[in-house]
Amino acid sequence: MDGHENEQHRAGDETSSEHGRARRFPAWRPGHRLRRLGVVLAVFAVTLGGILVGTYAGGHVGTDIGPFRAELRLSPSLSGGTTVDIPPLGALLLDSHDGPAYLTVEVGSLDQGRTEALIGDPASISRASQSAVQDVRDGVMRLGLRTLASVVLATLLLAALVFRDVRRTAWAGGLALVVTAGSLGAAASTLRPQAIEEPRYEGLLVNAPAIVGDARRIANDYTKYAEQLQRLVGNVSKLYTTVSALPVLQPSPGTTRVLHVSDIHLNPTGWQLIRTVVEQFGIDVVIDTGDMTDWGSEPEASFVGSIGLLKKPYVFIRGNHDSPRTAAAVAQQPNAIVLNNSITTVGGLTIAGIGDPRFTPDKETSPAGSGLTSTVADQVIGVGEKLAATIEKSPRKVDIALVHDPASAGPLSGACPLVLSGHTHNRQVSKLPQVEDEQPTTLMVQGSTGGAGLRGLEGEKPTPLTMTVLYFDEQKLLQAYDDITVGGTGQSQVNLERHVIRDPAKGDEVPVTPTPTRGPSESPSPGTTTLSPTPTS
Repeated sequence: MDGHENEQHRAGDETSSEHGRARRFPAWRPGHRLRRLGVVLAVFAVTLGGILVGTYAGGHVGTDIGPFRAELRLSPSLSGGTTVDIPPLGALLLDSHDGPAYLTVEVGSLDQGRTEALIGDPASISRASQSAVQDVRDGVMRLGLRTLASVVLATLLLAALVFRDVRRTAWAGGLALVVTAGSLGAAASTLRPQAIEEPRYEGLLVNAPAIVGDARRIANDYTKYAEQLQRLVGNVSKLYTTVSALPVLQPSPGTTRVLHVSDIHLNPTGWQLIRTVVEQFGIDVVIDTGDMTDWGSEPEASFVGSIGLLKKPYVFIRGNHDSPRTAAAVAQQPNAIVLNNSITTVGGLTIAGIGDPRFTPDKETSPAGSGLTSTVADQVIGVGEKLAATIEKSPRKVDIALVHDPASAGPLSGACPLVLSGHTHNRQVSKLPQVEDEQPTTLMVQGSTGGAGLRGLEGEKPTPLTMTVLYFDEQKLLQAYDDITVGGTGQSQVNLERHVIRDPAKGDEVPVTPTPTRGPSESPSPGTTTLSPTPTS
């Protein structure tokens, strides 16, 4: 019995020893290995979910890039790269880096104050081009840190809800930190800055290289252009001082002074010139015959903010480069009036106007109606007919009619004494064909107050900035007008040509051209002129 008991006792000890080993080394049990593998996979899955949620929820940041407000966004990607969205014009696609992160830059509103500051200080244009790279770097750094923090926080919250275990939650958060930081580091290590020189275009921007031309050359020309214009715009006050003393015109107290501008095309220098003329010439009303913008996009809509600074009534009609969004932005200005087959009375003048029937930001349009297809010609002439019908029904005599394209002016012959237009970037004054017994109608086509925008710098000489001051007597008849021209690079001067209407009924006029000379006691800086009147006929 003793031997049998001893054998049982030894067997029991061995069994107990095996149970002890099983308790001490649970990983050797197949079921436990599967359970641990499931926990590891669950931690990975939760981490992946936290990375996705955190990236999409917090992987975005707003930043200033030059005069623009932009939003930067990160998203997971296998191939990497960057998209620069410029809604609604299209996008630029850059092969900037390899995965696993994709950067999207959405260009937003244009800040009017910063834009004008660039033009007001030509040296700041160069500084802005240099700081733009740093602006992007700073924005991307903030975006990376924000994304990292958002991913870790989202993963911790998700893991805490799923596992309800501090250890596993900490493992998930640490893993998310390592994976996200490693992904961002991998993308940064493959960065290719030269990719910005070889973008792919989408949308309307496909035409951008042909439209803009050599961007570097334009940037260099614009720097010289802005430096000279800065001096020239300030000299408009000297023009007024001299011209106001001309004996050929003594505006009476009842004279209404109207400034006609057109085709500003996003040139902030045009606004500087407008403000200077409004102040120096005592303008009562500003009339704009369209094409304030280039593409009619949402970022461009903020460009109209300078209208409110004029503190004068601003009458506007839409051009073929202005979208309904542009017109709506103008209408929101406190001193602006947008006409679209409608009539208003401002400063004692009754003004009728209608917007261009086309919206052609891709610039596929012909000037002055030449070469227009029959369909487009019908549209352009048709708006003139509509406005003529509206004027005919008006209980008040209309003094001025506004159309964007001079091809729309034909049907307005006899409807009113004066039609103002733009579109062609070429200043012209002519008489519309007159039907017997109808009043004569003068058509005044304005040049480009914005020097045709950036496109004006593509030629050998930039397109000059032009505008006209119109003088109306107490009967609201045109008695004189001053054509103001500000030259560009190679044309460092400001010219003013005064035309006096001798007989408003016949439209006879005599031009009086002030001739630029150097003042007797002045040594003007380069580009500065003073004027002495020299009547010509």
